[in-house]
Amino acid sequence: MAAELPRRARVVIVGGGVIGCSIAYHLTKIGWSDVVLLERKQLTSGTTWHAAGLVGQLRPSINMTRLAKYTGELYRGLEAETSQATGYRQCGSISMATTAERFEELKRSASMAKVFDLPVEVITPERIKELYPIANVDDLVGGIHIPSDGYANAVDITQALAKGARSGGARIFENTKVTKIRHDGERVTGVETDQGQIDADHVVLCGGMWTRDLAASIGVTVPLHACEHYYVLFEGIDGLSPSLPVLRDYDYCGYYKYDAGKLLVGAFEPNARPWGMDGISEDFCFDEIEGNFDHFEPVLVDAMRRVPALENAGIQKFFCGPESFTPDVRYHLGESAELRGCFVAAGLNSIGLQSAGGIGKVMAEWIRDGLPPADLWSVDVRRNMPFQINRKYLRERVSESLGLLYATHYPFKQYETARGVRQSAIHDRVAAAGACHGEAFGWERPNWYGEPGSTPAYEYSFGRQNWFENCAAECKAVREAVGLFDQSSFAKFRLEGRDALRVLGRVCANEVDVECGRLVYTQWLNEDGGIEADLTVTRLTDTAFLIVTGAESETRDFNWLKRHIPDDAHAVLTNVSSGMGVISIMGPNSRALLQSISPNDLSGEAFPFATSQEIELGYAIVRASRITYVGELGWELYIPTEFMTGGYDEIVAAGAAFGLKHCGYHALNALRMEKAYRHWGHDITDEDTPLEAGLGFAVRMDKPGGFIGRDALVAQKESGLRQRLVQFLVKSPEPMLYHNEPIWQGDRIAGYIRSGMFAYTLGGACGLGYVTAADGGVVGAIDADGYEIEIAGVRHPATASLKPYYDPANARIKS
Repeated sequence: MAAELPRRARVVIVGGGVIGCSIAYHLTKIGWSDVVLLERKQLTSGTTWHAAGLVGQLRPSINMTRLAKYTGELYRGLEAETSQATGYRQCGSISMATTAERFEELKRSASMAKVFDLPVEVITPERIKELYPIANVDDLVGGIHIPSDGYANAVDITQALAKGARSGGARIFENTKVTKIRHDGERVTGVETDQGQIDADHVVLCGGMWTRDLAASIGVTVPLHACEHYYVLFEGIDGLSPSLPVLRDYDYCGYYKYDAGKLLVGAFEPNARPWGMDGISEDFCFDEIEGNFDHFEPVLVDAMRRVPALENAGIQKFFCGPESFTPDVRYHLGESAELRGCFVAAGLNSIGLQSAGGIGKVMAEWIRDGLPPADLWSVDVRRNMPFQINRKYLRERVSESLGLLYATHYPFKQYETARGVRQSAIHDRVAAAGACHGEAFGWERPNWYGEPGSTPAYEYSFGRQNWFENCAAECKAVREAVGLFDQSSFAKFRLEGRDALRVLGRVCANEVDVECGRLVYTQWLNEDGGIEADLTVTRLTDTAFLIVTGAESETRDFNWLKRHIPDDAHAVLTNVSSGMGVISIMGPNSRALLQSISPNDLSGEAFPFATSQEIELGYAIVRASRITYVGELGWELYIPTEFMTGGYDEIVAAGAAFGLKHCGYHALNALRMEKAYRHWGHDITDEDTPLEAGLGFAVRMDKPGGFIGRDALVAQKESGLRQRLVQFLVKSPEPMLYHNEPIWQGDRIAGYIRSGMFAYTLGGACGLGYVTAADGGVVGAIDADGYEIEIAGVRHPATASLKPYYDPANARIKS
């Protein structure tokens, strides 16, 4: 007799693949036994059952690698713990490079791995041949070897996790379809199924390729789409051995894995084939889909060149099954922005097994604590924009997403599909001025400028890319004359009402009870003192405020503030991002330029730094805010969308006399790095406090009523800082910093670079990174010398400073 559904549970997990079972398992490990997992068919019947089973640990970022590293550690002991076979084998892995650029990427990854003690060996083609004798290595330039990698049987791993979850008290119900997620408009309240209703405090959506539609039914944004994913099983291969490592041939899109006496050859090919555009059959269960052999044939041709023994082997199985992919090839994890208590773990991009253990662990802790246990912003579901669940957008983008897993991860690499989604009102004008647009969060943004009338395009490398000198000229113009930036992608909110000040006063770490027209730089903190947002607040009137934040955190920041408006507060929050464009005019000639076209007094006395006024510009009334992200005198002009083109034309017509130059986001990044301005999501995250980040000047500990996170900051101030954010400048002008490079102090790794960029004014690569004390205690003074930054296996001497290298006294921005 089937067990009866409970009427209530603390947590309901929807979906019985490896991710859902891992979350159930880890919830019981933290002592939550009142957990119910619901699976529409049978465990693993969606996509888990046909996973290739690779268990690799080295991912593109620090925290993603940590998740995968923990996963490998968990799988190694899971069979002994649960007495359920897992098929786990620690055979190691090899990643190969056929080009110098790919080898550079692999060596940079190997350096990153040192930050958390993951052994990665950079190896020669000859060593690859020793480890994988049946491979052809004639075209290789090198590779990396990770001895602790391996593979497992995804179905067995899932069953082991399920068994462990049951042992901890979780209840698992198969053949139970969730028909509705229940909520009261603010938070989830439970689920309805074809077997009955369950009330719940938390609901976790782990439905794989079904998650988009299930989430959309309750207004939650989870953009993902299924694609065809192929592999072939070859039999009768001479020299095949269970001891062979997993082999990844990135430049030819293929991977190779021993599989019960056969060789499994799979691929992440460019120009993938989206699947399920018209919906997925209700009966889909352990199903294959009809593949296209002609589509996969080029991969097989390359595979036979890589492993010549395949030419005489037999094909035992040609397989095609669906996997869900996301627009940016990153997972969707965490609590949704739209509904409290609604958590998501989906969009695993065909590598879910590799991180399922880590995902289960961090999701369990996130559900328990209400905050992520680490900086997981890169995979946080709150990064997504509502437009991204558009089916046409997803269909086009995921055709590229699948192949990006094995593409070379060049710095500044741009997506090629689903472009032109969000454009500023002056998009065509800046394009005519030579803008090379990049895509960010759907926005088309000028990254750099070629010559007017040209069609600038990226030529990627890990060194100085083809726009390097263009960017140098843009930075020079901002430092010596004046630059124009189109920053319309800023997220812009208005908070209005008689309680608006009270609400913001509690959320903001800085004091926002200022006179009208003042602009305040501030952070929003969590209860642990971690930085949830980094933004500016402008007081417009006694009861109205303008909040400006980054484009990438638009959804997150809006909902963070919305959730902190008490039910009894008279305060209305509105997203007005589309109503205003932003043109920034920055540089020593910015005042003279703007004064030439506006009758308003822009002098330092009439218009001080950190103030905002409405001024006349052309035929428009625009909000001019004297603030900067480049470290120069300048204004951000907030212009109603319909007046943007007219305002732009006025500025450009007058600009030639003042040396005006169009500038892009690469220049903006270089200039802010010189000034050591922090960027949320890289240099500052919800793991870092303002005190650690050197932002104590933006915190008012003594302000009336306090603020969220104050107690944590007080305690940290008393106990001392365990890490401090430091600016580094590489002494040699040749190396390039991007992020994740280890920071060496003598013979120890003291931290890693959070963000890096070539600093044209300073003449070398500049980076920001946190350093720790040698004894793990309080960080004291920072010596200028004694540091090295490791780049692709080579250490480069660097100087360190707690103060900005460029204009530390802020004289230029206040001129």
